[in-house]
Amino acid sequence: MYTRFYNLKEKPFEITPDPRFLYLTENHKEALASLIYAVKEGKGFTVITGEVGTGKTTLIQALLGRIDGNTKTAYIFNPRLDAADLLHYICEDFGLEVSGKSKGQYLFHLHKYLLACYARHEKVVLIIDEAQDLDPALLEEVRLLTNLETAKDKLLQVILMGQPELNDTLNRPECRPLKQRVSLRYHIPPLNREEARQYIKRRLIRAGAVDPNFFTPEAVDRIYRHTKGIPRMINIVCDNSLLSGYATEQKVIGEEIIKKVVRQLEGTGARRKDKRWGPYIGILTAVMSLGILAFSWKFLSRGDVESQFGRWASVLAGVLERIAELFSAR
Repeated sequence: MYTRFYNLKEKPFEITPDPRFLYLTENHKEALASLIYAVKEGKGFTVITGEVGTGKTTLIQALLGRIDGNTKTAYIFNPRLDAADLLHYICEDFGLEVSGKSKGQYLFHLHKYLLACYARHEKVVLIIDEAQDLDPALLEEVRLLTNLETAKDKLLQVILMGQPELNDTLNRPECRPLKQRVSLRYHIPPLNREEARQYIKRRLIRAGAVDPNFFTPEAVDRIYRHTKGIPRMINIVCDNSLLSGYATEQKVIGEEIIKKVVRQLEGTGARRKDKRWGPYIGILTAVMSLGILAFSWKFLSRGDVESQFGRWASVLAGVLERIAELFSAR
């Protein structure tokens, strides 16, 4: 929608895990290197963790694009399965035609497939995304799969990608056998301020921008403070900001657009009261109240004050309510 306005070839801040837009910080480079090393060296278990939106799924796509034809992979992106469904999914992803539906039959055909791959010097890797959703019982089933081995080598490698809660699960007593088999472990932190700035520029350049300075330094700083360096959140804020800039015909995105977009994303942008006027409304209320009391005591008899005060208070309340509405609408 806004790509033509900004002379872009495509949208730069999609939230899909497109490896072409992968920005490798030093931490992401290290995480990807750990994954490639684990596959090449035939490590049993590798665990990669990171907060939501830090690029774990994108790293998986990058890994799949770098492994050679001698590596077979099965990729589970939704691990909320029971043991039989898990084995069925793995066999299907490896292209196995399994007759029957028992757990034993799945294991038989999987073992046969792994031995055939080993004879052809092929590596077999099982990748489980969102692994924090695996309950301990299913994790134990995954661990038992790695018992399929020869005297020297593992027939199946497992990569677990998940949120930090995965570490809590692995630290449970019932998961101790699996934790002891983890050969490589890495945690991906959010981007720092400079990495966030480079991340935005690199994505704009990848999308076709000649001059990637679409956002002012103040705008980038506001984006970083709101997103705390989470790439997915950066994408969402930047995408909405470019759309807002297009709607208002602003080629350069300033801090005010970012603040407006953040309010809208948080659901507070429809009518936002300006708190700066709060003290002035309070002072005005006090002055008007004292004025009415002074008027009442000076011009009304003592007996009239009590009867007339209610009427004046009602008028005052209506005036103050209207004043508050006017200031809130600013």
